[in-house]
Amino acid sequence: MESVFSNVVRAPEDPILGVTVAYNNDPSPAKLNLGVGAYRTEEGKPLVLEVVRRAEQQLVNDPSRVKEYIPIVGLADFNKLSAKLILGADSPAIQESRVATIQCLSGTGSLRVGAEFLKKHYHQSVIFIPKPTWGNHPKVFNLAGLSVEYYRYYDPATRGLDFQGLLEDLGAAPSGAIVLLHACAHNPTGVDPTSEQWEQIRQLMRSKSLLPFFDSAYQGFASGSLDTDAQSVRTFVADGGECLIAQSYAKNMGLYGERVGALSIVCKSADVASKVESQVKLVVRPMYSSPPIHGASIVATILKSSDMYNDWTIELKGMADRIISMRQQLFEALQAKGTPGDWSHIIKQIGMFTFTGLNKEQVAFMTKEYHIYMTSDGRISMAGLSSKTVPHLVEAIHAAVTSVA
Repeated sequence: MESVFSNVVRAPEDPILGVTVAYNNDPSPAKLNLGVGAYRTEEGKPLVLEVVRRAEQQLVNDPSRVKEYIPIVGLADFNKLSAKLILGADSPAIQESRVATIQCLSGTGSLRVGAEFLKKHYHQSVIFIPKPTWGNHPKVFNLAGLSVEYYRYYDPATRGLDFQGLLEDLGAAPSGAIVLLHACAHNPTGVDPTSEQWEQIRQLMRSKSLLPFFDSAYQGFASGSLDTDAQSVRTFVADGGECLIAQSYAKNMGLYGERVGALSIVCKSADVASKVESQVKLVVRPMYSSPPIHGASIVATILKSSDMYNDWTIELKGMADRIISMRQQLFEALQAKGTPGDWSHIIKQIGMFTFTGLNKEQVAFMTKEYHIYMTSDGRISMAGLSSKTVPHLVEAIHAAVTSVA
């Protein structure tokens, strides 16, 4: 008998996760995976932070801990400390109780919950997202019922920011539209606005009543400083206006598979914040009821203890510094090799990814001839690179640039 699902067609592989599948199927010992957005050590291994192991040990050794459901909004300590981490300890918005923070399933879940809330309670259902952006962004917002438009962001000619285009597109956006902003370490380009440019973006957005929705996936992971990487968000919160912030602890605490994140909605008053929270609970309840306890407990344990917090900042800076040094090594090796073109964008960009400027054909050539895996847009994960693999990558880039148009 035929299946009732026989009309289901096979879905295409996720373009980013598909890179890893292809990599895993390649028997070559020289293979290199630069597609995945997860930190690797110099030895190419995943890293569990020492401070995370300590926090986990502490939790396991505490006999008073139970596995009961936690509230719909998540762990209170985790929410309070997450808001403080992104907004700053002395944030007037926190002091005035104008922030509704909800524990969510990492950054993706925070974006989705925020989008569902906006679709139901905000007067505009259009969201402007940068071109290019993380591949999951348009899907998350579309499925929540928002209509997605793009604003110019990356200039392939300079491999930098198309600031003029950005200002023109946001200037032409309908009043009140939602605008997705990458708080720092823009994915996939690694190109961020300067603080002066952020200030211009803020002024333009506030003058048109555009609603900022920040995606903060890399706080502390980009520059090595938690405060520096939160500056864009804090600039917008400081003017007293409203905004949404999705936070993820996947990268900066290495808690990828624990799915730990938070959605903070900064409101005009404590009364509004409390009503907003009550409605966000109604989004979460039929979606997944309440969030998981373990990852959020790890985060809260670390953020609550000044010793652990300090140790975390040291380990976090260590990860950020390794990525910055990989950028430097790759840039210098390409220069030494005499590879045609200006590669200075590699050291100008920031965060986990570099937008190499390599085209689809060059990427395919590098995969076929050199067993190097990356997304077809030429984005490479700097965290997947090591001193040992830089020469192999440089060989491949050189060959691709000189032999494939």
